[in-house]
Amino acid sequence: MEDYGRARAGTKKPEPAAEKVGKSFFHQLIHKRMVLNGKDDPKSLLHRLVFVSKISTELADKRHLGEYWERQFHHFQDDCHGEGVTGTLLLYPSYTIHVLESSSDVLYCVLRQLRSMKASGDRALVLDPKILVMSHNIPRRLFSQWSYKVLDVPAQHLGVQYSEEATESIISECLSKLLKIGKHLTKYPKGSKNIPDSVFEKVPELIVPQASICHLLQCKELLTPEQFLQAYDAPVNILLDSDRVWPTPVHLKAVETKS
Repeated sequence: MEDYGRARAGTKKPEPAAEKVGKSFFHQLIHKRMVLNGKDDPKSLLHRLVFVSKISTELADKRHLGEYWERQFHHFQDDCHGEGVTGTLLLYPSYTIHVLESSSDVLYCVLRQLRSMKASGDRALVLDPKILVMSHNIPRRLFSQWSYKVLDVPAQHLGVQYSEEATESIISECLSKLLKIGKHLTKYPKGSKNIPDSVFEKVPELIVPQASICHLLQCKELLTPEQFLQAYDAPVNILLDSDRVWPTPVHLKAVETKS
């Protein structure tokens, strides 16, 4: 990157970067995110999706689910020319929790794929997914690559009952643990998409409890992919002020009444 603080001999001093990107705070913010993400296109903004789900009982080897998503990501990127996918998929004995970072086009392809799985019924690999959070325009990636891990944890205490007040704290705790996992994984070089056992052996406290995932799947406050997409794809009908004042935008005809 050229150093603008020092003028080269015999060359014209380049224009300040601020002049190229605009003077408003919005333009400066977009330019900052472009620099952080190493992109020239201001439209290439990152988004993060986190969802939980059940695993089909017909899935004999849970690694097949990780391989399935990896193939789907390649298809999504080819179809919509979106950003590469980073994140992690944690596979429990009966549940999953999935973190994805990519462009909005790719993430909405993932949501539509989850919606289409519902039509497959019990044959689907992922059952009853719920969206934990969709974060838009994140400043930078937290994960260096996409990877998955089959967790060998005991399936116990799944019948724990939580109060409605505790739901928000459970969501915050889950997100906090997932973000710490992303930070922890940056200590390891990129390699196999299957995370080694030694990675989580050092930080077992970062694993989200199965009981928390079980509770989140039962929360009515969390949207399914179908509900989320229905709100996203629905047209926005805005009533303008011109529709409320006189004269009306539509010509009115007088109706004669008989005396």
